[in-house]
Amino acid sequence: MNQPASKSDVAKQLQKEILSLQGFKTASDGPQRSFDFGELEAAFPNQVFPTGAVHEFLSTAREDAAATTGFMMGLLGKLLEKGGACLWISMNRTLFPPAMKFFGIEPDKVIFIDLDKEQDVLWAVEESLKCDALTAVVGELNEITLTQSRRLQLAVEHSRVTGFLHRCNPRSLNTLACVSRWKVKPIPSQLEEDMPGVGFPRWHVQLLKVRNGEPGEWKLEWSGGRFNYLERKVKVLGKETMLQVG
Repeated sequence: MNQPASKSDVAKQLQKEILSLQGFKTASDGPQRSFDFGELEAAFPNQVFPTGAVHEFLSTAREDAAATTGFMMGLLGKLLEKGGACLWISMNRTLFPPAMKFFGIEPDKVIFIDLDKEQDVLWAVEESLKCDALTAVVGELNEITLTQSRRLQLAVEHSRVTGFLHRCNPRSLNTLACVSRWKVKPIPSQLEEDMPGVGFPRWHVQLLKVRNGEPGEWKLEWSGGRFNYLERKVKVLGKETMLQVG
């Protein structure tokens, strides 16, 4: 005799079906892979960083843009661990390619495309996201409409390519069809005692919006080839506070 499904089982199945319709790859669609992002992944549906989706990153100052680029390279390094290639499309690229090795990215795995007009950047990003031979596409631009972002999301749902949109100084924070919205700021690094130079890069990372997930906030450092958490935001008696890790 078949046992009736519990309410929790029914809810989980419905959630999987909804996520599948929204472009998330669920266990029924194929094996899921953890990218060793730690608590970041717990904020997403099924506790897995969404691939085959478009992520939005916001920067309002040059130092924020540099920190955001570093954080994105940490994510990309994990996405490219098992092979594949990435296209990096922009108008005013300031990235120093050899520095990518610090984040586990071989420079020859990234193809840079420098264009003159933002309209051309958006077109190139959309066409690149349709190419299932790629693992990821990074697009640096300022403005994009909801309709344009929907075209990007439709492209990745078919190709399963992961897209990163880095928006520097956008005129408006309009709603997009991206699965997440991030904001990253630099925080001071820590030097070993009596050691010269600078320490490992540290960031204050805010996951402002995430579709069907839980927004979060962390202070973390990139060292030893991974994200190491310094502080995380938790709720204590209904109030949010930053809790030091370790």
